[in-house]
Amino acid sequence: MDHSFAIEKLTEFVEGVTDHLAAVERALKAQTTEWPEFPKDLVSQEVLVRQIENVYSPGLGDYDGHAKDDWYAARAAALHALGLAQSAEEMAAFLRPTSPALAADDLHPWIWDPAAPLWAAEAYQDAVLAAARTVNRRLQQKLGRHDVGEYDLAMQAFDLKDPVAGKPRLRSPGDRTSPSWRARQEGAKYMTAGAFLAIRNVAAHEEDTDWGQQEALEYLATLSVIAHWVEECTVETAP
Repeated sequence: MDHSFAIEKLTEFVEGVTDHLAAVERALKAQTTEWPEFPKDLVSQEVLVRQIENVYSPGLGDYDGHAKDDWYAARAAALHALGLAQSAEEMAAFLRPTSPALAADDLHPWIWDPAAPLWAAEAYQDAVLAAARTVNRRLQQKLGRHDVGEYDLAMQAFDLKDPVAGKPRLRSPGDRTSPSWRARQEGAKYMTAGAFLAIRNVAAHEEDTDWGQQEALEYLATLSVIAHWVEECTVETAP
C-alpha cells in the first residue's frame, strides 16, 4: 500500500470527524435547536477509510455504526490506523535484517593507502586509479617484469602453463592437483585482467566517470581482493 495515500485519507477523515464532533459539543453546550448538518461527506469518506483500516489491522474498520451521530468510534479507529500508517516505513526498516558495512580503511593497504587522500578530497575516480596502479606496480615488482602491460601481465602471471625463462608465474596456495585450485587460478587470471581493463583503464582514460562513493568503493573492494591474491601467491620460475 502507498502509505502516503493512506496517511492523507486518514488525516483528512480524522480532521473532519473532529470538526463535526466539536460542532455537536458546541450545540449541546448552547442548548440550541440548531443542530449541525448531517455529515454526508464523512459518510462517503468512511467507506474508503474502513478499507484502509482493515488493511493495516484486520477488523479495525468493522466498528459499530453511529447511533445518535456518535462518531467517536470512527475517529478512534482512524487514529489507530493513522498511527500504523505513519510508522509502517520505520517499522519495516527496523525489522529488515541488518546489512553488513564495508569499511574502506579495512581494505588491503595497497588499495586504501594510495586511495585515502584522494578519497578525502572526494576525487573518487582518481582514488580508484591510484589503487589500480599500485596493484599493477606490486604485481610487476613481485614478478620482476616491466616489459608488458598490466592486462598481458595478469594473463601470464596466473596462467596454468609452466613458467618459462622471463615469464614466472604466480601460484595460489593449496593442492595444485585439485579442480578447485585450477579454477581459482583461472578465475584470478581473468578477474585481474578484467579489472585492469574495466576499472583501471576506464579510470585512467575517461575524462569524468561520475562515479559516486558506492560505485567507487565497490571497485576498490574488487581491487582489494586481487591485492590479497597477489600478495599470498608464491612466485614460480623456470628451472
